[in-house]
Amino acid sequence: MKHHVISGVPMHSHARPYNRVTVIGAGSWGTALGVTLARAGCTTLLYGRDPAVIDEINTLATTERFLPGVALPKALVGVKNMPFALKKAEAVLIVVPSRSVRTVARQVAQHAPKGIPIAICAKGIEPETGLLMTQVAEEELGDHPIGCVSGPTFALETALGHPTAATVAFPFTYADRLKPQDSPAVRLAVSLSTESFRAYVSDDLVGVEIGGAVKNIIAIACGLMTGAGFAENTRAALITRGLDEMKQLAEALGGRRETVTGLSGIGDLSLTCSSPTSRNMALGLQLGQGIARSDCFEGRPVVVEGEMNAKSVTDLARSVNIAMPICETVRSILHDGADLGASFASLWARPIEAEPRTMDLSFVHPATDQDIATLAERIS
Repeated sequence: MKHHVISGVPMHSHARPYNRVTVIGAGSWGTALGVTLARAGCTTLLYGRDPAVIDEINTLATTERFLPGVALPKALVGVKNMPFALKKAEAVLIVVPSRSVRTVARQVAQHAPKGIPIAICAKGIEPETGLLMTQVAEEELGDHPIGCVSGPTFALETALGHPTAATVAFPFTYADRLKPQDSPAVRLAVSLSTESFRAYVSDDLVGVEIGGAVKNIIAIACGLMTGAGFAENTRAALITRGLDEMKQLAEALGGRRETVTGLSGIGDLSLTCSSPTSRNMALGLQLGQGIARSDCFEGRPVVVEGEMNAKSVTDLARSVNIAMPICETVRSILHDGADLGASFASLWARPIEAEPRTMDLSFVHPATDQDIATLAERIS
């Protein structure tokens, strides 16, 4: 096979995309990924449970509820029947909320062709088990290569063709390393890549998935403090120290710190923490402004992944003896009824530490109880 060389790095001349890919989940992100696959030339079936949504996709080439203003490609076909959608699939993307991954994976296992790769596009940790989403899927889909797709991606921008990048992660077998162009990660990355969507490849599922789960909680923290009236200094501090929490947990679970500094870590973190387009930051903003949880999002029952993961992530961190003070603060506010001002004031008054953890330093913070109370009042 011929190779090109860019800056001294050999590049395989081509890898085979999948011809037929099925996307399970016709919400915003599932449809955006379906749009991307179809534009890349894949025959793409999009399965959804809502018949009205599927009918709109097939008859009008739109889905105004999920991707308003986007003209869907004709190669994207909506399907109401899961067995039909999966029958001839060469690869599958499961794009449902994290709480539904196990149930949907179990359904997919009954109908997917044997041995085809399946990528999970949900971000989170299962509360009951502490398992990552790919680990949940592995329990239900044991005879399939299981990977994930993650990165700094808002669905609407992706569907509109804004330049976007994401990571496709699968374990690499010995055979995959000998012929990476035939690996599920590379083939799916090529299948997703268009002139505006750029996919990268990883073999570090733990690092990629921890980034996707933790960033949602840090985004809520940023929203809380922004809603309370603070600005860029505060958000930058939360993003940076949140990244450190992300690195620690990933490394403790066998992931690589390098992965967390990539698209699925700092990339996704910076995006989610910087825009109210993110439901996680939007929830924090509203709560920080004093809006009751039941009244957030104008009373609509919006699923906010970070709200659920604040518990599951911190439970997991506690089990491996990793301190995650920002995530713990968000958990205490969302689930334990803790006061917003007092919680964040206490977070800022934690012992002084060194940034390089190898220095292993800790000193009592000099702020008095009155100082902490004053900051708590400002936040509240």
